[in-house]
Amino acid sequence: MRLEHTSVLLNRCIAVLSTSLENKGEPVLVDATLGLGGHSLALLEKFPNLRIIGIDRDKSAIDKASQRLASHLDRITIFHAVYDQTPKLLDSLGIWAVDGILFDLGTSSMQLGQSERGFSYAQSAPLDMRMDQSSGITAQEVLDNYSRGDLIRIIRQYGEERFAQRIVDNIIAERTTGSIKSTSDLAELIKRSIPAPARRLGGNPAKRTFQALRIEVNQELATLERAIPLCLERLNLGGRMVVMSFQSLEDKIVKKIFAQATQSKTPVGLPVEIKALSAKFSLVFSGSQKASDAEILENSRAKSVRLRAIERVAA
Repeated sequence: MRLEHTSVLLNRCIAVLSTSLENKGEPVLVDATLGLGGHSLALLEKFPNLRIIGIDRDKSAIDKASQRLASHLDRITIFHAVYDQTPKLLDSLGIWAVDGILFDLGTSSMQLGQSERGFSYAQSAPLDMRMDQSSGITAQEVLDNYSRGDLIRIIRQYGEERFAQRIVDNIIAERTTGSIKSTSDLAELIKRSIPAPARRLGGNPAKRTFQALRIEVNQELATLERAIPLCLERLNLGGRMVVMSFQSLEDKIVKKIFAQATQSKTPVGLPVEIKALSAKFSLVFSGSQKASDAEILENSRAKSVRLRAIERVAA
């Protein structure tokens, strides 16, 4: 099976994770956002004794990844789930700790390319935006039922949209007539809501509101805030977690949690470090890494990526 899909920062992810997977008898890695399986495939090919636990909430992605990984299905266990369920899934397999965890956040190129999913404003489609189409509320339900205050909060906070109030007032006015029924309807409403000078800056004016609705529909930030600390606790000594974020709100959450995890709890002013209170984790490198020009040329989605990595250094 040939898939037209290039995994973001593939070689760099493998390089960062390799340290925790090399020289292990049977290392175990969690691919918490399996997607089309590009990262998992490369890791399985590089490490012949590696076992992967793959997780994704998108059944369509799981189907495609399963075909792509068909020759390695004896070494990968795939779950249809959300990544904050990782500890429970590991428990079900009798696994306490793993050697690597990978998060590739946001929407995939496949999801954006399936116009009927409603993630894109480029083509007219139902306002769905669910990563898991088998459960949860749709973007249409959010627009039809949320209060004015909640809609303003979501679009302002998750979309960082300074014209959130104008957009929402137009949504409220038009939803009584049932005239917002597709992605193109919403994109046109957003365009009308934003002053012409502002529309000429920063790309398509619908981008920020669509992002906000997608985050709300899938509870992406709340799920991420729960998942990262839970997953850190399931890393073996020397195990590494790699997180790739594609927008600032995700990256801020990861940065904050990593900073807390790498801080010593020894009271300030004590002359010696108390071993029991020392940090259990250390940053693999300071700050975040961006894609190189060559990586962006290979895959344009890499332009906005921020990669962070952390390693467990104490039990």
